[in-house]
Amino acid sequence: MTAPLDGRHALVTGGGSGIGLATVERLARAGAAVTVLDLTAERAAPGLERARAAGCRALGVGADVGDGAAVRDAVAAARAALGPVHVLVTSAGISGFAPLPDLDEAAWDRMLAVHLRGTYLAARAVVGDMLAARWGRIVTVASVAGLRGGANLAHYAAAKGGVIAFTKAIAVELGPHGITANTVAPGMVDTPMLRASGISDAVLQGALEATPLGRLGTPEDVAAAIAWLASPDAGFVTGQVLSPNGGAAT
Repeated sequence: MTAPLDGRHALVTGGGSGIGLATVERLARAGAAVTVLDLTAERAAPGLERARAAGCRALGVGADVGDGAAVRDAVAAARAALGPVHVLVTSAGISGFAPLPDLDEAAWDRMLAVHLRGTYLAARAVVGDMLAARWGRIVTVASVAGLRGGANLAHYAAAKGGVIAFTKAIAVELGPHGITANTVAPGMVDTPMLRASGISDAVLQGALEATPLGRLGTPEDVAAAIAWLASPDAGFVTGQVLSPNGGAAT
């Protein structure tokens, strides 16, 4: 039986940990060749190992997603090794909490560089391959913070809201060429990034109490949604925001 992504090449930013790592494994099991992009080749290594264990062709590359030249070079290396890119998942991200009076410009700029500029740079770098194939899947990773905001998260919410708006815009632009673009906006997910963010126990407890399913999400929960949006089954779905959040209000 043919796997749904046989013959396709998927590139996953932030593919060395958390949601990106789970997505790498899911897409590899679906038959795709996978490029794992993370800040360094060493940080991409867990994703590369996971992809190869699933039996697919894979490459690990290092690049700062906010650096246009680095992204172009990484995509060129991916293309040379595994062929044109057909699926893009932009899961690279950083976290941080700061009250607005204490939110300095450097933190603001870095948050938008990784999430919003990084999404734009990755999409721009691969879209030529998708246009040539007249087939493509772009799945961006946002957050419920981009839908409803959050205290001490002005920079993060602004970046994720921008990702959502960007994705809706390119869905309109690229739809006539057989390319879909959708966003996954998870609720609170138990990832290394969350644990390293400095989030308080009180905030975590509040999130659990506001979630009907009564638990944090897992990277695998989100990867399942991403894999569906990347699959042929989602060919008539574009410009949408899918929010795996355990039933929490958005």
